Amino acid sequence: MIRSIEPDENEVPARKEHPGTARAGWIEVIVGSMFSGKSEELIRRLRRAKIARQKIQVFKPEIDSRFSDNHIVSHSEIKHESANVRTSADEGQFFDNELIAISNELAERGVRVIIAGLDQDYTGKPWEPMPQLLAVAEYITKTHAICVKCGQPANYSQRIFESEERVAVGAAGMYEARCRQCFVPHADAPTIHPDY
Repeated sequence: MIRSIEPDENEVPARKEHPGTARAGWIEVIVGSMFSGKSEELIRRLRRAKIARQKIQVFKPEIDSRFSDNHIVSHSEIKHESANVRTSADEGQFFDNELIAISNELAERGVRVIIAGLDQDYTGKPWEPMPQLLAVAEYITKTHAICVKCGQPANYSQRIFESEERVAVGAAGMYEARCRQCFVPHADAPTIHPDY
């Protein structure tokens, strides 16, 4: 005799929706060092959402105008339209702790929230509000670059110019990806590779 392990619909009480919630939302956080592909991963997810005909809205901080004022742009020049505002998505480390409350509120309203940003500053210390966002996120992606000194997976953003400012927006020529062994807190000389 074969008996199904599926419960009979008469045995299971009807599932009740949470009051006031039509659909579930969640928070996704993409973190890693500079040059690790965080913005590329964010753009990939946005493109997939567009293919699925989902409504999307993309934000970046006003402070980050390195490549474009109205796009999020990866270091490899992949880009997606965005709006400059003081709260939400790419370069999450440049926002204040209000980003946590806003993200939670949006997720509770059924919105999929995706935030990409550095999880550590140039000294290797956690960079708020990213650690707090990691704590409340349903989904976390940690990206890694390649250490420019030894080729191992890199988890740190090495500053290669002198400045004690925590926020110094920059790209190649100002920062390098480094592994734990090659990382030097604070500024270090740039890596020079001999021409072969």
